[in-house]
Amino acid sequence: QCTYLEIEQAERTHAVVLSRPAWLWGAEMGANDRGVCVGNEGVWTREPLGEAEALLGMDLVRLGLERGGSAREALEVITALLERYGQGGSCKEEPVPFVYHNTFLLADRAEAWVLETAGRYWAAQRIREGSRNISNQLSIGSDITAEHPGLRERARSRGWWSGDGEFSFAEVFSLEKQPPRMEAAKARFRAGKELLRQHQGHITAETVMSILRDKDSGICVDAEGFRTAGSMVSVLPRDPALPCVHFFTATPDPSRSVFKPFVFVAGIKPAPQVRSPTFLQDPAKQIPRFQSSVDRRHELYRRHQAALELMEQDPERGQKLLETLRELEKQGLEGMKELLEGTVSPCPEELADLFFDCVEAEMKFY
Repeated sequence: QCTYLEIEQAERTHAVVLSRPAWLWGAEMGANDRGVCVGNEGVWTREPLGEAEALLGMDLVRLGLERGGSAREALEVITALLERYGQGGSCKEEPVPFVYHNTFLLADRAEAWVLETAGRYWAAQRIREGSRNISNQLSIGSDITAEHPGLRERARSRGWWSGDGEFSFAEVFSLEKQPPRMEAAKARFRAGKELLRQHQGHITAETVMSILRDKDSGICVDAEGFRTAGSMVSVLPRDPALPCVHFFTATPDPSRSVFKPFVFVAGIKPAPQVRSPTFLQDPAKQIPRFQSSVDRRHELYRRHQAALELMEQDPERGQKLLETLRELEKQGLEGMKELLEGTVSPCPEELADLFFDCVEAEMKFY
């Protein structure tokens, strides 16, 4: 059972760790126990938006992670389900539908892909070197590695492409008149590209965290209504003997949040402090949907919010708190370096409790 649709079950699924809006089934981003990471973003294209309930892009993120043993496999899972079921339905827990198509970043230890969609149509680009970012717009030009079998015919039949010369997915399928939100995304996309370029050749987990915290570029959004809700940074060593380390904030606004490390091992200690409550009469599951609202904040979120208010009221204490939180994050990053360099070899129980312990420490500071 996905957010709106029920689809056929897979015989075997991978363990996943997800960062997701609490009301739906899918995820904004996550990783599986095979070192595959997927994240998605909304995009508006020339293909009509499907308000009819289908798969959400966020459902496809989770399905790709659950069923894909590599980035390429996850890509194949997502595109096959997209072609079969389509994408559509509201992506926001509000009575007025908010609908979009999706672009995805997929990576594992060995390769990385960008997948962009327009309705049931799609194009994918394998990223062979350097860095790549996405930001609420189509960005794959003519460098297409794989595509929907009917993609070019669709473009030709709609009069969007003559069929002659170069075929650029972004040029052909982007809206001629972009919604204001897409216009703003262009600057964000350019800024993200530039920030990554500045660190070319020596991009670390800290580099990516600092980019996700960048407010001037608009990458880190803390305006009411549209706030960066959660952030994730993953380190995927090429050596399969080394573990992948996934850092999650589990709270909004990364500039004032802590990235906490998570490693897949047997017997992981659950972290109920970052799991949202469930509701018997859930307004997201009743038809008509979203007629009332419920408080879905988990315990860490509540404490984090209270701390943010304190930071704003008393900047001096706020600064002290922020320094304490950064110190906590630094410990996690140093622990990861030692783990990956082989200078320490923690016992599996320690790794199983790692994320829980970091969350617990953050709660205590609040």
